[in-house]
Amino acid sequence: MNISRCCDNKGSDEVEKLKTKFLSVWHNVKYSWALKPKTSFSRNSPVLLLGKCYHFKAEDEESLTEASVEDLVMGDVDAFRRDFASRVWLTYREEFSPLPGSTLTSDCGWGCMLRAGQMMVAQGLMLHFLGRDWTWSEALTLQPLDTETWTTTAAKRLVASLEASLQGAPGPSVRNSSPQAQALSLGSAEEADAHLKEMYHRTLVSWFGDSPSTPLGLHRLVRLGLTMGKQAGDWYGPAVVAHILKKAVEEAMDPGLACITAYVSQDCTVYSADVVDCHRAPRAERTSDETPDAPTLPQNDHPVHASTLPESRAVIILVPVRLGGEKTNPEYFDFAKSILSLEYCIGIIGGKPKQACYFVGFQDDSLIYMDPHYCQSFVDVSTSDFPLQSYHCPSPKKMPFSKMDPSCTVGFYSRSVQDYERISQELSKLLQPSAKEKYPAFTFVQGHGRDYNLSAGLTPEKREWPFIHDPRRTVTTVGDFVLL
Repeated sequence: MNISRCCDNKGSDEVEKLKTKFLSVWHNVKYSWALKPKTSFSRNSPVLLLGKCYHFKAEDEESLTEASVEDLVMGDVDAFRRDFASRVWLTYREEFSPLPGSTLTSDCGWGCMLRAGQMMVAQGLMLHFLGRDWTWSEALTLQPLDTETWTTTAAKRLVASLEASLQGAPGPSVRNSSPQAQALSLGSAEEADAHLKEMYHRTLVSWFGDSPSTPLGLHRLVRLGLTMGKQAGDWYGPAVVAHILKKAVEEAMDPGLACITAYVSQDCTVYSADVVDCHRAPRAERTSDETPDAPTLPQNDHPVHASTLPESRAVIILVPVRLGGEKTNPEYFDFAKSILSLEYCIGIIGGKPKQACYFVGFQDDSLIYMDPHYCQSFVDVSTSDFPLQSYHCPSPKKMPFSKMDPSCTVGFYSRSVQDYERISQELSKLLQPSAKEKYPAFTFVQGHGRDYNLSAGLTPEKREWPFIHDPRRTVTTVGDFVLL
């Protein structure tokens, strides 16, 4: 009797494992991430990527007007590919430990906004620790995720997983890349700097690993979401994700994150005194039981002075906005272009309805984005030489601005109080309403948010969404958004 029950339980477990394997492959097919045709770029128009401008047309070129990035060989295409592929790419993952408050071991089908938010914060951390000009040395070696690559990889993984399940053996392990930093001969200052930055790059990626111990990983974000009424498997909007990311950065126990914090605007308003306080206020004393061996990271290329660390922090500024009513107002496209043309912009999280992505640039009337809808296997980032390839995307995607969902969160990186003063002045000029735009996407106001008491008594997840109506403003509002 007991033997029969054990066999039944074992058989049920095997069936569940097989279901999980097939579900993973189905999600990749469902979202068709890698099965879409190559993205085409115009040779005649500049491409903007998080403040960097690239031109694909050579001076003597008069032939085709469009081509995929993989096929382009003229102009700045290699520089663009290297820059794009150096951004941190965070996608659906599977086979990690169960998420807090659930039995889920994958975020396929629901975690895309959290992944998009992770990518935006990762870009802020890259600006902080590595600088905007840094690129990954292996960026151009990544293989395009085309149909053939996806089909071959998925088939091999599925067959190997099924064989392992039937044999009762573990599935294929992740193979580490060839030794990099350990074998590097530090014969010059340039090599030493490159070696050091590669260590910082690896540490930065590890903060987003899918395990309960990582400070900015999915497990941590889901746990924080529970305090806001969100559970694993729920849909997370861009404003709620902004608040979750803020808490994750603020409460991070890793010493490398002690010199940076996050701020979320209130009612589409950035209160300057609050941001300045974020820059100046030291974070509470913390211990690092999670990652004791993590190196303390310098800020970009600037020397770190011991006297400035306790008193000054960089700030990631997150601004939830709504760019229209049911659909995005086309008058806001110039605003989006202007924002993505700034080097201190860390992107926009939004996407199509119920399908989030991370916007990083544009060409003409199309947005360039990184897509999290691609299911990959869990990677153990606790090892010193874990593979980095799956955290970088070789293939940019484009979306017409008209298809963008109006709900989104814009991100900026501010290194210091002086930096913030410059940023707020530049953005205030950019946000001045034109004849077409009756109301700016967001505003800067002097003073503290508490002085205005706009969100008294509201929980964090309700503080931004729907937007709070300020009776002192004379614009007409209906529901959650401003009529234009």
